[in-house]
Amino acid sequence: MNSFHLAKEEFLKYLDSIRGYSPLTIQSYDDAISMMLRESEISEDMGKIEINLMPFRLKISHLSPKSISLKLSAVRSFVKYLHAQGRKVELRGDESVKVPKSLPKPISHEHVMHALVHAEPMAKLAILLLYTMGLRISELCALKLDDFDDGWSRIHGKGSKERDIPLIAEIGTWIGEYQKSNPSKHYLFEMRGEKLSENSLRYTITKAFASIGLKVTPHQLRHTYATELLNNGARIADVSELLGHESMATTQIYTKLGNALKMDHYRQAHPLCQPREDSV
Repeated sequence: MNSFHLAKEEFLKYLDSIRGYSPLTIQSYDDAISMMLRESEISEDMGKIEINLMPFRLKISHLSPKSISLKLSAVRSFVKYLHAQGRKVELRGDESVKVPKSLPKPISHEHVMHALVHAEPMAKLAILLLYTMGLRISELCALKLDDFDDGWSRIHGKGSKERDIPLIAEIGTWIGEYQKSNPSKHYLFEMRGEKLSENSLRYTITKAFASIGLKVTPHQLRHTYATELLNNGARIADVSELLGHESMATTQIYTKLGNALKMDHYRQAHPLCQPREDSV
């Protein structure tokens, strides 16, 4: 077991330094793998280690299918890492959990603009950047002043991958206004010379929407960005690249949302879809 715990620590360092995972994601991996090692039946025979996950799965059975799936995914990634290190490990009871795909919930343009009217300077700039660039909250926190250049911004995404996103013309003005009252040296959002934490920036954004009676997360603004682009004719391949998705299949969830909206509009507009006293 000691060797497993040492391997887990090395795996977490790998996720941090090589894969570039966020601290929050690394913590979730740590929690899942630690629980798995604590609850599972682990045996060794002829140099081959077998891990029976059934006790672990019983322990997490009360969680939602999505949460169970994420924990199992963390465990599988750990075992895959062990295989790469030459360890012979076999998993039992790791069958996948079917997770229903939920449609993202975009925010209306009117609600975003309403929040901006009442937002404090930091929240206003953060909301504008998420809404016009489709960033993850981790990418927003990592934005540096020198990432902006000639109408484009270099984004440092998941897994140390970088991508360039075009900026609307007003971005430079917004950043300049913010810097007058909140000057920083390196990062756009700084606190005592260090980049602002994700939790601090997330709280600032949600607080701005709460002031107008809405519960909105930074990720919903990313959903809104993608939905607006696709609903107004942007190519799915371009949107996928702008979002930093590894596969267009991930982006296709937004096309399903567009179809759902079209169905709602159809039902509202067609006369035969309206409640009637007489039947056809």
